[in-house]
Amino acid sequence: MSPVAAEVDELWSVVADPTRRRVLDVLLDRGEATATILAGELPVTRQAVAKHLAVLDRAGLVESTRRGREVRYAIRPQRLDAATRSMAQVAADWDARLSAIKRIAESVARAQATERQTQEAKR
Repeated sequence: MSPVAAEVDELWSVVADPTRRRVLDVLLDRGEATATILAGELPVTRQAVAKHLAVLDRAGLVESTRRGREVRYAIRPQRLDAATRSMAQVAADWDARLSAIKRIAESVARAQATERQTQEAKR
């Protein structure tokens, strides 16, 4: 597997988790937040939020900044933008595949209808 494909796979696995997506949503709304603040807005414990933040940090989607005793997290916009573009490309690829399948199915349906009309005309 190419490094790019591995990176895309990692990204998809990271954002596949609904809690991590919710963490990203809250961070996008707030700009930045601590794990404690995030846990107050999510139906999980602070420890669970910290684990999700660690996964998001490894994927490069968030960055942490220490301010005194607090660790604040924020979205890394350039990485999130790259992730969005990557996902949009996958969506476009699937749209093209589904369009091709639709064209084939419609073509087969037309051919079958024509065949039925031909057979009925012969009767």
